[in-house]
Amino acid sequence: MARPEDDHIDDKPMPLLDHLIELRRRLIWSAVAFLICFMIAYYFSSAIYYFLAEPLAAVLREQGNPDPHLIYTQLYEAFFTKIKVAFFGGAFVSFPIVATQIWLFVAPGLYRSEKRALLPFLAATPILFLLGAALAYYFVFPFAWKFFASFQTATGGGGMPIELLPRVSEYLDLVMKLIFAFGITFQLPVALTLLAKVGIVSSAQLRKFRRYAYVGMFIIAAILAPPDVITQTGLALPLIALYEISILSARWVEPKPVEI
Repeated sequence: MARPEDDHIDDKPMPLLDHLIELRRRLIWSAVAFLICFMIAYYFSSAIYYFLAEPLAAVLREQGNPDPHLIYTQLYEAFFTKIKVAFFGGAFVSFPIVATQIWLFVAPGLYRSEKRALLPFLAATPILFLLGAALAYYFVFPFAWKFFASFQTATGGGGMPIELLPRVSEYLDLVMKLIFAFGITFQLPVALTLLAKVGIVSSAQLRKFRRYAYVGMFIIAAILAPPDVITQTGLALPLIALYEISILSARWVEPKPVEI
């Protein structure tokens, strides 16, 4: 199908070496942005740590522990945990900048219509990631941590109590993994809509494989989430809702059949 006259590529032809130089420049800007965000996050790592630990602390306080705390059992564990927290914060904050650099590298080679089609998805990506992360932090974590902490007992076998003493590295690894897992899986509408836009999938195909997709959502949740029903369901149900949204958005953007 012929393109309109005003739908053209704004970029001028460039030799391969110039493209490589441009790619290096975008990678340098991305690395500098991440490094700056990493250093800022390291400075505020204690505040980030308290923010990530608050859901567990709130649950433990509800269960009668007036002084909830995390422990570490190796000399270097707390230091490397702080580095992980700073890396997490740096990646989280610098993501829009890195995505912008990727766009600035790719956009000159796109037609104007392609740019107009992709810009809404570029804007939706960080929003959906934040929604996924917020769902994990504010909804899934309180229920999941309450479930795990409920196995504490005042008197265990032989009169020995069972008390939860979570290690700081293991807890924060789990929290950061789940936040990224929820954030990434919330990109499902963007991925499926883009595939529909270029004609790889259609809304009819998505509707046809709906039942298999539902099963796949629960399998993905079982892999990414901790082994408890609450957390896995908390991830699977939003994924199913996002899949239904993807069907609607795919129907909206998919190429329309040409009438003869």
